[in-house]
Amino acid sequence: MPENKLQAIKYADGQLQLLDQRLLPYETVYLDVPDPKAAWQQIKDMVVRGAPAIGVTGALALAVHLISGGRGKQYASVQACLDDVASTMDYLVTSRPTAVNLADSAVKLKAVAAEAAAQQGATAETVTAAVVAAAEATLEQDIAANKAIGAAGAAALLSAVAARGKANARPGGKVTVLTHCNTGSLATAGYGTALGVVRALHEQGRLERCYACETRPYNQGARLTAFELVHDGLPATLLVDSAAAALMAQGKVDAVVVGADRVVANGDTANKIGTFSHAVAAAAHGIPFFVAAPTTTLDAGLATGEEIEIEQRPAEEITHFKGQRVVVEGIDVWNPCFDVTPGRLVEGIITEEGLVPRDSGSGSHKVAAFMAARQQAQAANGTAVPRPTSSVSALDAAGVVAFLAGRPQLAKHVGPAGSEGSWDVKEVGDGNINFVYIVTGPSGGVCVKQALPYVRCVGEGWPLSCDRARIEAEALALEHKLCPQHTPQVYLYEPASSVIVMQLLGPPNVILRHAIVQGGTFPHVGRHTGEFLAATLFSTSLLAMDSRSFRQMQVRFTNPDLCALTEQVIFADPYAQAAINRWTAPQLDEAAAGLRADTEAKAAISVLKRKFCCSADALIHGDLHTGSIMVTADSSVMIDPEFAFVGPIAFDPAKIIAELLIPYFAADGHEAAQGAGSRAGQRVWLLQCIVDVWETFSSRFLELWSAKVAADGGAAAGDLSPGALLGAAADNGPAALASCQQAFVAGLWADVLGFAGAFIIRRLVGIAHTADMDSIADADVRAACELRALRFGRHLLVQGAATYKGVRELTAAAAAARQVDGLPADTAAEAPAAAALGVQ
Repeated sequence: MPENKLQAIKYADGQLQLLDQRLLPYETVYLDVPDPKAAWQQIKDMVVRGAPAIGVTGALALAVHLISGGRGKQYASVQACLDDVASTMDYLVTSRPTAVNLADSAVKLKAVAAEAAAQQGATAETVTAAVVAAAEATLEQDIAANKAIGAAGAAALLSAVAARGKANARPGGKVTVLTHCNTGSLATAGYGTALGVVRALHEQGRLERCYACETRPYNQGARLTAFELVHDGLPATLLVDSAAAALMAQGKVDAVVVGADRVVANGDTANKIGTFSHAVAAAAHGIPFFVAAPTTTLDAGLATGEEIEIEQRPAEEITHFKGQRVVVEGIDVWNPCFDVTPGRLVEGIITEEGLVPRDSGSGSHKVAAFMAARQQAQAANGTAVPRPTSSVSALDAAGVVAFLAGRPQLAKHVGPAGSEGSWDVKEVGDGNINFVYIVTGPSGGVCVKQALPYVRCVGEGWPLSCDRARIEAEALALEHKLCPQHTPQVYLYEPASSVIVMQLLGPPNVILRHAIVQGGTFPHVGRHTGEFLAATLFSTSLLAMDSRSFRQMQVRFTNPDLCALTEQVIFADPYAQAAINRWTAPQLDEAAAGLRADTEAKAAISVLKRKFCCSADALIHGDLHTGSIMVTADSSVMIDPEFAFVGPIAFDPAKIIAELLIPYFAADGHEAAQGAGSRAGQRVWLLQCIVDVWETFSSRFLELWSAKVAADGGAAAGDLSPGALLGAAADNGPAALASCQQAFVAGLWADVLGFAGAFIIRRLVGIAHTADMDSIADADVRAACELRALRFGRHLLVQGAATYKGVRELTAAAAAARQVDGLPADTAAEAPAAAALGVQ
């Protein structure tokens, strides 16, 4: 490319430089980019900006890395080369998550590497050469695409103006155009997207004037676009962002054209903050509003703009000027870098391959169909390349640090800028589904949870929607609102990477299951869990909500993938020949076979499955087990509600009760290794904990219910408990309320017993076991404990509802079930004869 002082990117055979756009228009300084780490930092710090330029920079940073490392000689194998290409691009993508072009570059270059590796005789050197060539080609490809966008955009804009009867409103048929932010040579490899349209109009003699908004708070329009317009000798006027609507009202704007950082399937567009305001103003004045973007910016993997992560910039961009604070201390700041313009406000999306078709009925744009047709055409002529989708790549320790460091609002919880090298990252996931990282540093720490598009304990062979991360983040936020003392705070949910960043529950907090395995006891956890269950389950039920809000909540928390997983692993697999089932063999072979032939158990589990699928009672946690509770001696916090959906209330208390019964039966196995009586105190505590869970939950639930009916004379009651029927002023209202509550709790308890039995069974012969039993080293001892628990679980599933009318009867029966095999009672209160209680 010929020398041009407006080049944002200079590159020549492994040497990359970026124009420091932070210094424009006063200084023209180029910074060296010697490695991907420097590229990541310069992209983050906005040395280079603009989605196309960022995408090209990432690709060329990889080329620099591969060339300086040895052009392939640095790798011991082809696979080592592939791994380095993938990890380097995944790292660079974390620098600016909103712009999709960088992710597009990553996907394409990884595909080039994979294709080169598949060639006969491939070596690390040949793979490296192919990737470097593809990376270097992005520079010229972007310039060619921009010129095509300019030509297509000029034609579309002139046509739209003519359609509004304004083709000859100005001398020579010229038009005035308003633009926002910087979308020219400084935001791309050259020429520009939206500013490329302006340049094309000028080249055709059809540009009357370009109005450039200053683009607060970073002033890309005032600093950069104005600089480009003056440099090219284009007729131009600069205005503040808030003056655009007034300018339109005076009839001085014929069209608006802006760039984009991401355009999703329906045409919703993420662009620099302020774009949405211009779109609304243009619609109000009948002015066509266009988005100009290369196809690399189109992301059909996201359905709507609601799924786009919006980056937050530092507050200092608003509160300071030239390093001096100009805003009063103590004021909060909201400084989003981007906003999302609804597709219905966009007249046309201009790409290098023409305009994206628009649905005339809904006003949305057919981005997915456009991209599919493009892919088909490329496949036909052999030029198809992969596109980024909504699937995500796993973060490793370095990726987690980069993710946090690139977001100041998160990094502040871990350490100040520049301290990233001292941060400690540990993967601590205790569950079977997701990955969990604990990140600590000088200022404290955070918990980072990532959902990948598969089941963790199985792998890619069991796909799973990443939408579960959204559901978990929203469920946590709601639970924190309803029960803040027992729920962590969420700091960020990012759809693009399926990452949740939340409050770190550091030492002395421990996972309850781990502590139980070690012999620990926690006197308050049962009561705390009951309080959490009452607060969250009552408040999200129709006993507290109106039906319209309740149905909206159902839609919001539709969770089909994880519900289907639950239906399979709890309500089906343990009773069938399933390849993923496992148990202690051969000791439990006969018991497992017995379940597969057990007609009573199959009938009972089928009834429970129907209730799970059809009973929409409240927003349930869905996976409340001892691995989902963080505890100290005085506190208990419930985590991990990725299984949340609107389902049967009995499910949550049943699950935690089952997960306390399992270590109760496992304690004998640990005692066998540690000495007689060593776990007696823990067994007593576990049974008391079960009592505390149910009695706290049920009593508090009824208290909340009664208070809701009593509030405002019953007007505040939910639609399932109307004050007109059950309130104090209703005929026999209080008696009717008491009758409803008694029936409700009785029915709930019956379901709790059945569900609890099902949960015990699945932990012993299904896919996912727990450390309570699995950590018992002696297989024969472990199998004996498991068999006692399995028999009791089957008993609860089939006979529990008809046998036990209260939680204390349940715990007494569990104690008796231990004694069937001659084990001693821990207390005199736990010594009733097993036969008297009907335990089989």
